[in-house]
Amino acid sequence: MIEVYDDSDMKEYHIRKREKGKKEADCAQEQNDGEPSGETGEEETSQDESAKDDHIRETGALSLQGKQAHRIELLTVIGEIEGHESVAGNTKATKYEHLLPRLAEIENSQETDGVLILLNTMGGDVEAGLAIAEMIASLSKPTVSLVLGGSHSIGGPLAVSADYSFIVPSGTMIIHPVRTSGMFIGVAQSLRNMEKTQDRITGFLAAHSRMSQERIEELMLDPTQLVKDVGTMLEGGEAVEEGLIDEVGGISDAFKKLHEMIDEKRKNTDEN
Repeated sequence: MIEVYDDSDMKEYHIRKREKGKKEADCAQEQNDGEPSGETGEEETSQDESAKDDHIRETGALSLQGKQAHRIELLTVIGEIEGHESVAGNTKATKYEHLLPRLAEIENSQETDGVLILLNTMGGDVEAGLAIAEMIASLSKPTVSLVLGGSHSIGGPLAVSADYSFIVPSGTMIIHPVRTSGMFIGVAQSLRNMEKTQDRITGFLAAHSRMSQERIEELMLDPTQLVKDVGTMLEGGEAVEEGLIDEVGGISDAFKKLHEMIDEKRKNTDEN
């Protein structure tokens, strides 16, 4: 039997069908409200990772959260230590205007427990290098440095500025006299100023290592070691034997020592 509907019945049928579809759409919308879609979450994660990568590329700094619930700030000193003038565009450089504010932030932070500094630098601007070294040395947080490829010239004070220093077996330290670039006025005062600058460097090295200032100056003026320069290159074990660096080791040794220092500081703080 075939049922026949008049126009009013068909209109009512279509109205009910539209209302049912609208209710289903409203229910689905209510369930989705407040819940980000998978694509949005993935986009946000991708943006966060991209921002983190950009931060590492720009500053060489990273916050680390380890298994021992210690928050460690990682700082890197690479390439040339840039001074008041920017280095050539293709040269990797450490910028003091990035590190100094970061170090101040670390000191003022209640969340940071310790600092790990990785070094692979050819040296660079004396004033900028000493400024960074003095900032690291004055931190109240435990600090550990690790020399990887090398820490040459003004990189020496940066390596010893930490509370404890490591160098990998193949790492090198180069100690040599102060150089100058640009115009040099050939008068006695210019030489005295360079000697004062050199004394600041050797004095800092002696104050933050187990070497005497006299021994540092002796190595600095050695004419037999370097082919085109005056000074001395110390490999990993030699740097430790001379007392410039505390210990030969790698990244695991550096982390282990830093965790121990953080635990020791917490223990002393609790006792006081």
